[in-house]
Amino acid sequence: MSATNYLELKILDHTLGTAAYTMPTGVYVKLHTGAPGEDATANVATEATRKAATFNAASGGSAALAATVSWTNVSTTETYTHVSLWDAVSAGNPLYWAALTASVAVTAGDNFDLTALTISAD
Repeated sequence: MSATNYLELKILDHTLGTAAYTMPTGVYVKLHTGAPGEDATANVATEATRKAATFNAASGGSAALAATVSWTNVSTTETYTHVSLWDAVSAGNPLYWAALTASVAVTAGDNFDLTALTISAD
């Protein structure tokens, strides 16, 4: 996963003592049909509902998804290739983005489950 421009600046400010960064009260996953870019706003899937995600505590330089994140009855036939993480269910700020291990083609009405996702400190 890659940190977004927003998060990179917040981490710099926080660790250099110029401004405190407040921990998000929730983390939400958004689907993409291509690389979302450094601001996580490109190639947004038509199935744009962000879903809440929980992560295990970081260990060994990474943190893994703690539970499956599910979208039921997706609205559109499309192929998901990337995800982004946000600090709010709508609007908010982008935190991270990553490519899926493999692209996933879904048909309108299908369910989509994200069962694994790891964020690394590198």
